[in-house]
Amino acid sequence: MIAAPRLSLSDGSTIPQLGVGTYKVPAEVTAGLVEGALAAGYRHVDTAALYGNEREVGEGLRASGLERDDVFVTTKVWNDDHGFDETLRAFDASAAKLGLDRVDLYLIHWPIPSADRYVDTWRALQRLQQDGRATSIGVSNFSIPLLERLRDETGVLPTVNQVELHPRFPQNALVDWDAANGVVTESWAPLARGGLLQEPLLAHIAERYGKTPAQVVVRWHLDRGLVVFPKSVSLERIRENGDVFDFTLDTEDHALIATLETGERTGRDPDLD
Repeated sequence: MIAAPRLSLSDGSTIPQLGVGTYKVPAEVTAGLVEGALAAGYRHVDTAALYGNEREVGEGLRASGLERDDVFVTTKVWNDDHGFDETLRAFDASAAKLGLDRVDLYLIHWPIPSADRYVDTWRALQRLQQDGRATSIGVSNFSIPLLERLRDETGVLPTVNQVELHPRFPQNALVDWDAANGVVTESWAPLARGGLLQEPLLAHIAERYGKTPAQVVVRWHLDRGLVVFPKSVSLERIRENGDVFDFTLDTEDHALIATLETGERTGRDPDLD
């Protein structure tokens, strides 16, 4: 059974360090995938309004037979719903689809600085936390200046910042800033959308540990203190991605993996939106 450690959040809650991502998981397979992942020992599921599978995530949660408090559920408000009142309505819609009256973590999915509404959206997340509907609140795809603005204008920093992060784009400065300010960094596209799986260096490291390149990269994220949820539509691959708690990478491994940095994103730059 997969048993991921939990990291402490600045609001006193904890979060499982390894989770299941559901981005681009078709709705028709989502419920079975979530149920199977939870049966394998995962206890963290990440979804979003954008993904179009919140209802099926909820079905998978209920089919698992687990108690509500045993599973950490994250969802996110989409760009079209920025603003205080709009965000509260969007949360209601997401909660209804999930079949939950409370989510463990609610995130602003993208800042969309050109619209300049993310501070109002953040105030709505604070209200949801105060009302007990979101245990923890955070953001996704926020750069340091945007995080500083949230702090300066509301007095509250996010507990979590979920960003694109992988060996080719390790986000070292942002990870360091987050850590120094009590923000947990989460990695999306942790395998560079599969682009790292044929990397010879990772294959060499993996061979020494009797692991796969994907497992080495997941371990790299965990060793850095990041929350990670590699996505797959294969339950076998999901189980494989979780089989990473019987080894750690050494200093030499991390130094070698650092040479893979190119600064190349697989997604868009949120500061340009």
